[in-house]
Amino acid sequence: MKLFLTCLTVVLLSFGATAQDLGATVPTAIFYNRDNSQFSTYSIPTGKKALVFFFDATCGHCQKVVSEINKRYKELANVNIYLVSQDEYRSIDYFTGTFAKQLSVQKNVKVLQDRDHVFIMSFHPKQYPAMYLYGADKKLKFTSSNEKDVSKIFQLVKS
Repeated sequence: MKLFLTCLTVVLLSFGATAQDLGATVPTAIFYNRDNSQFSTYSIPTGKKALVFFFDATCGHCQKVVSEINKRYKELANVNIYLVSQDEYRSIDYFTGTFAKQLSVQKNVKVLQDRDHVFIMSFHPKQYPAMYLYGADKKLKFTSSNEKDVSKIFQLVKS
């Protein structure tokens, strides 16, 4: 009976974890830079759009999406980009070196590790990859896990 109640509680709580609503501000979370220093989403500046891209290095859809973004990285010069993964840095490095080689070295791009596994609880992604576009006011303008929505990101960046 206890097992049944525990399972039921977990299922009911999982229904409460929904994706972020449009207009919501960037959730506060701590990630880690390559040098192990902390990066807080609180420090994402206002005044410039921000794209948060959550990926798994072995995810084929993530590889495809970031490859498309990498090809058009110049169009994102005025957007702060945060590539976030729960993987170890050797996997993250392989992913960025293979699929985001030009993108990952830009001044407006940060590659971050979610070592404490807080992204899912903070941002509530539905699946990999998860893309969140925030306006200059740090409010959510668009979110998607659909690889076909990459062009929509570029349209919204221009507007």
